[in-house]
Amino acid sequence: MRIRSITASLVATVVALSACAGEAAESPVIAPTATTLSPGASAAQSAGASTTNATATPSTVAPSTTTPDADLQACADVIDGSIRALDDGAFSIEATVRSGDTGWDKYADSWEVRTVDGATIDVRVLTHPHETEQPFTRSLSPVVIPDDIDEIVLIASDSVNGFCGETATLKVP
Repeated sequence: MRIRSITASLVATVVALSACAGEAAESPVIAPTATTLSPGASAAQSAGASTTNATATPSTVAPSTTTPDADLQACADVIDGSIRALDDGAFSIEATVRSGDTGWDKYADSWEVRTVDGATIDVRVLTHPHETEQPFTRSLSPVVIPDDIDEIVLIASDSVNGFCGETATLKVP
C-alpha cells in the first residue's frame, strides 16, 4: 500500500514537471495553474500599521480533506497574508497556508510572491510537512518589490499538485 502511494506521488510529480517543462520553454516564468489572479481583490490595512491583510481569490479547484485520497488531491491554499514596509525600502511578507499535508509524501513545499501578471518576485521554500500545524503562517524578508508594482499575489505549492490553490492579493503600501 505504501509503495503504491509513493509510486502515485512520483507519477504525479513527473507529470507536473513535464507540464512545467513545456511551459518553461515558452516563458521563463511558470504561471499558476487553475488559479485566477484577480487584480481587483480587496485589501484592508491594519490600523496605524503599514500592514495589509489579504483577500483570498477562489480557485477552480476546491480543496477537500475528507479522505486520504482527497488529501492527496487537495491544493495548498493561501488563506491570508500581510505585507509590511521595512526601513530600507524592502518589505516583510507573511502568508498563511492551509494544505492537506499528509507527511513527506505530500506537503506544502513553497509559496511565492508574484505580480498580478504571474511573474515571480520571490520564493519562500518550506522544508518540511506541517500535517499537525494547519493552517500555518511563515514570513519572507526582505522582499524587494519594484516601484511600479502596486499589488502582489501570494500563491502556494504542494509537492504533489504544484500551484493550484487559492491565492491572496495584497496592496503594496
